[in-house]
Amino acid sequence: MIDSSRPNFFLLLEIDPNQPWSDSVFQEIFTLKQTEWTKKSKHPKYRMEYNTYLQMLPEIKEVMENPNSRQIEADYFQENFQLNNPQVEVEPDANQLNQNKPVQKNVKETKKMSKITPIFGIDLGTTYSCIAYVDEYGRPNVVANMEGDRTTPSVVQFNGEERIVGKEAKNSSMLEPDNTIDMVKRFMGKEGFSFEHEGESYRPEEISSYILRKLVKDAEQQTSYQIKDVVITCPAYFGIREREATQLAGETAGLNVRSIINEPTAAAICYGVNEEADQTVLVYDLGGGTFDITVIKIEGGNITVICTEGDHDLGGKNWDETIVTYLAQQWQEETGSSEDPLESPETLQELYVRAEDAKKTLTQRGETSIPVMHNMQRKKIELTRETFDELTESLLERTIELTKIAIAEAKKRGVEDFDQILMVGGSTKMPQVARRIQEELGKEPKFCEPDESVAKGAAIYGHKLMLDQEILFTTSKDLGLKPEDVKPEDVPEETKQKAEQEVAKNNGLTLEQVQKATKTKIINVTSCSFGIKARVKNEEKLVNLIKKNDPVPADVTQRFGTGSANQTSVELLIAQNSSTDQYYELHLSTEIGQAEISLPSGLPQGTPIDVTFKLNEQGMLEMYAKELSTGRDATVTIKTEGGVTQEEKEEIKARQTGLVFS
Repeated sequence: MIDSSRPNFFLLLEIDPNQPWSDSVFQEIFTLKQTEWTKKSKHPKYRMEYNTYLQMLPEIKEVMENPNSRQIEADYFQENFQLNNPQVEVEPDANQLNQNKPVQKNVKETKKMSKITPIFGIDLGTTYSCIAYVDEYGRPNVVANMEGDRTTPSVVQFNGEERIVGKEAKNSSMLEPDNTIDMVKRFMGKEGFSFEHEGESYRPEEISSYILRKLVKDAEQQTSYQIKDVVITCPAYFGIREREATQLAGETAGLNVRSIINEPTAAAICYGVNEEADQTVLVYDLGGGTFDITVIKIEGGNITVICTEGDHDLGGKNWDETIVTYLAQQWQEETGSSEDPLESPETLQELYVRAEDAKKTLTQRGETSIPVMHNMQRKKIELTRETFDELTESLLERTIELTKIAIAEAKKRGVEDFDQILMVGGSTKMPQVARRIQEELGKEPKFCEPDESVAKGAAIYGHKLMLDQEILFTTSKDLGLKPEDVKPEDVPEETKQKAEQEVAKNNGLTLEQVQKATKTKIINVTSCSFGIKARVKNEEKLVNLIKKNDPVPADVTQRFGTGSANQTSVELLIAQNSSTDQYYELHLSTEIGQAEISLPSGLPQGTPIDVTFKLNEQGMLEMYAKELSTGRDATVTIKTEGGVTQEEKEEIKARQTGLVFS
């Protein structure tokens, strides 16, 4: 029987007893709660309350691991705490919890059901994706998918009019490799790539939209929110093409993408939200398909990116590929066969699944056995952690090389040292990574929820955007102005605080929570340089207007001159590159678009033209030009080469009509 003299376990764990929680999820909840309560028990204000919770944790675990006891506990919750009126919220009284007395139904009127839907944060990963939101208590929460997993494999299977996303698609990939696609993030924004299936071509943006639809659909079912607004993350090293592709993927999925933020920045937000001390952190982000190394300052809750480096073609999948190659070679040696297992799509797909499993096993154990089946011949291949580390040493050293570059750049910008090394991304779980980082940098790395911190950070940033918007609307109403006419610097402090109090009340938050969330500012940097083609000393060069690691938003104007008399237009080639030099070799740059500047007739050679590049916080580039002799503004249109026409967008959306996503 359940002891009625203590608070209900579902209340303590703050989870819904009606959800089909798996044992693994319960274990994660116990771990998270233990960490949370241990931290809070050190604070004088909460010491007694959370020490009580910690003492009860073993009992909670014992009850929850027994299905019968768990059901009794759920029934007890329904009878004593669950109310039918959706406008009523149950809150356990902290004093009663501390005194170990039965919890009384402390009922208060709330506007919970009428609250604005949160802006959800989405980590659209190369190998796994994750979605999170900030709950009514101001805490970031990852939403498990309908399979009960907190991350979803970024794998899509085509099955007639159905698009299967996640674990089932990944498991089916061994049997149906031609109907399955993964690692699509690596092709985002890349010109000419498409996935061919049954006579149709699918762009990476469209396939990514399937993953987003799965995440959103499951989250809507789990939370009862109708999700529309989202913040999506991308690697810090993504350029303009990749960011535009990410934006389009969200729009194609029917979402309003409020912001695209860098993954290391999102992780720093998640980490920094609970840190009071100012510090400089080095974020080492090794995901399934990309690598970023970023130096970030956290001061007064503000996040300032100092510099970033990375490689969006380097990630855990490269470690998998190394294992796959090794397994194929070992199979050939042991069978004496000249056949190459890598030439069989079915065998290759199975090897990738086996390789990932082996990599995870070697995280916990020193060796593993991997069955390899090809051409009716089955062999068991042994792989030790030592051999694995040797095979992948060059990959790890590539991350170290980029880390050194980032640290050197940070020193140029006045940052001599850092206080913490944050490990982000699932691939950082490999023991070789933390060991090598500590060996190289002399500091023990700190793991920051490698699989979830990016999604949580995006959710926290989305929460800030939502509160900022509500405060703006409330302030504009009080001042009798349109929201776009409100200048924050001109708003009286009394009006601002009144708006914050109203927003806090409407959302069931404290004033302190609202102020803490909205005061956070993010200052990012650009991960590459942007310039235009021009003639410099009779030689064609790329002239960089915005340079790599410049703070964004950036607004740079540079004066050029026409090349000949009577020009009626000037065509400008816009390119991005990784150099910080003002002039760079054109052939080493990547063209991202072209712009045409219309000019009045009759202008002499050398007529001055001011060209302005504007790069916003989302990494989106705009370009303007002005002809100075007449003062006329020139018309500029930028077309990204890897872009999608409006007609193609409509075609993609139309094609999704009638599809089933699961």
